[in-house]
Amino acid sequence: MDLFEYMRNSNMEKESPLAARMRPRTLDEVVGQEHILGKDKLLYRAISADKISSVIFYGPPGTGKTTLAKVIANTTSAEFKQINATVAGKKDMEEVVAQAKELQGMYGKRTILFIDEIHRFNKSQQDYLLPFVEDGTVILIGATTENPYFEVNGALISRSIIFELKPIPQAAIRELLVKAVYDTERGMGAYQAVIDDDALDFLADISGGDARHALNAIELGIMTTNRSEDGKIHVTLEVAQECIQKRAVRYDKGGDNHYDTISAFIKSMRGSDPDAAVYYLARMLYAGEDVTFIARRIMICASEDVGNADPNALVVAVNASLAVERIGMPEAQIILAHAATYVACAPKSNAACEAIFGALHEVEQSGNLPIPPHLQDAHYKGAAKLGHGTGYKYAHDYPNHYVEQQYLPYELSGREFYSPSGNGYEVKIRDHMRKIREAAGKTGKAEEKRYSEE
Repeated sequence: MDLFEYMRNSNMEKESPLAARMRPRTLDEVVGQEHILGKDKLLYRAISADKISSVIFYGPPGTGKTTLAKVIANTTSAEFKQINATVAGKKDMEEVVAQAKELQGMYGKRTILFIDEIHRFNKSQQDYLLPFVEDGTVILIGATTENPYFEVNGALISRSIIFELKPIPQAAIRELLVKAVYDTERGMGAYQAVIDDDALDFLADISGGDARHALNAIELGIMTTNRSEDGKIHVTLEVAQECIQKRAVRYDKGGDNHYDTISAFIKSMRGSDPDAAVYYLARMLYAGEDVTFIARRIMICASEDVGNADPNALVVAVNASLAVERIGMPEAQIILAHAATYVACAPKSNAACEAIFGALHEVEQSGNLPIPPHLQDAHYKGAAKLGHGTGYKYAHDYPNHYVEQQYLPYELSGREFYSPSGNGYEVKIRDHMRKIREAAGKTGKAEEKRYSEE
């Protein structure tokens, strides 16, 4: 490195964005990702022991994929090379491989190749790396925001360990923001800024687990806010909102407003008001509510309040929940709106809900009443001698695949728990049950008459 390059690097370190300056240098400085970086976890042990193998880091922006690569670069004894797939090509990889072979042959030194945005490489570019990853010429570290099982060649996947990075927890981002504001070495401490607690909470929440997004916002706030009379820069909630161009919505995920909003959302779906349902959905999404939590509430409503009046409501809700988990935001908001409006517009019935609660109450009151002998299992040894299964009527042997016999315990004979409503598909259920029971009753009376005449 010559003098000019040294000066250039020094200036870049001082003038680079706050998010770059605050990037962790060691494993102990990394926040979040305890599921893969706990001290008892494989990745932590591998990095600490400088025994890293080919890996692919997969996760949303700002969760630490490049950071982990930089930490590895700071701790490894291997030669560390970095390229970005958005601007690099096969020629760049050929140069790295040639240097890696030379270092390995002359000094026995390993080479780690970090490829950021690896999903940007096409199939032939990814294929070029295969033999060199296979024989250990290079140790590959790939970083991608896309699902590697779709975007990275299967052969590379099979030669690598996939580590999924999660959005950074709100508490960890809050801690990082405090450090960024007051740290005089790498942060904004020299600006004599102070940040209010509500501004901290807002930025930590609204960043959505993206540390870079939060740090960029706080840097912009400090750099563009005038000093107050006390000589300090005050980062208030209003300043934070301006920096991230989003207004804070009063929505405490652990407080009354959280429960009030989700309650209004559910009651709007139950009350068949799709406009109100989608409005409260928008409020929750805007405030950063967990989309999986919203999806769970839609599924519950689909069963509790729609039930068999429209059996497809639960199908839509469950599939929406799966789609939300696989796709994530921002597209997940469309899927949630699809499910919420369907459930809101569906015919309503809580008959199934009342049935199970009524049955649970009966079980609580009467305990385990004896199961009628003809319904008991007749297959285990000695069951037949005890009369288990004797007299059981196989429903498919009778007209309409239905036959009258005692199914409930004898003590509950005639008790009704499920009473289909007059809404939606339950009308068909109710009519069907009435018809087959009436037909079975007529058949039974005819048989009784015939026996009596004989």
